[in-house]
Amino acid sequence: MIEINSLSKRYKLSKQQKRELGKESSITHIDAVKEISFTCKPGRVFTLLGPNGAGKTTTLRMIATMLKPTSGTIKVAGFDTVTDGEKVRRQLGFLTGGTGLYDRLTPHEMVKYHADLNDVDSTKFKANRDEIFARLGIEEYANRRIAKLSTGMKQKVSIARTIIHDPDVLVFDEPTAGLDVIASKGIIELIRTKRDEGKTIIFSTHIMSEVSLVSDDLAIIHQGELLYDGTYRNFESNMQEKSLADEFIRLVEGGRN
Repeated sequence: MIEINSLSKRYKLSKQQKRELGKESSITHIDAVKEISFTCKPGRVFTLLGPNGAGKTTTLRMIATMLKPTSGTIKVAGFDTVTDGEKVRRQLGFLTGGTGLYDRLTPHEMVKYHADLNDVDSTKFKANRDEIFARLGIEEYANRRIAKLSTGMKQKVSIARTIIHDPDVLVFDEPTAGLDVIASKGIIELIRTKRDEGKTIIFSTHIMSEVSLVSDDLAIIHQGELLYDGTYRNFESNMQEKSLADEFIRLVEGGRN
């Protein structure tokens, strides 16, 4: 479970940023996330939807202990992200659109490295690796250099790295960005499978077609604030526009409703 309470993130402007705003500006900071609260439950996909710059990635990076909140609290599987960061990371897998893989390693070496970081024993590693590589179709490429792989295959390796230690909580930050239809479908199917296994999943996207495919719960964030937080079914049944995209635009352009 992920429990977020009154979460905020404030960034101080650099001297360069202040100069760019002009001498007359009194702005000294940017509030990327503003007092948001929500809960992600096991066995459900919680979708965080918002336009670019809405605060999605900042929120997910705070959940993943990559950033510290300015105020508020985050608990992942019962552990506080600030005071129990290492315990949180043991429970969590974080997948982003930017793979950050080492080109000189092979998929096997990359995934083994992350298994070792999470103290996965050799027997469990082999079983997990074989099952994951088979599901994602990586076996044929397991011993090729990552630099030689396609973008879609690299993303599959990143997925394998993310889930090799079988974490209870999964954070997917726009995992299908830039991928073709086939690769994107595979990631969506994986998310569904992990939900059915009882994992807690938070999924960030700006691709409207993906929202209806996986969402159990939905939050819409804009300018750091939540415009909606509830079940996807309830959101869909109360839409004032005919399509999800049009309803999303209505909310974002109209502010809090």
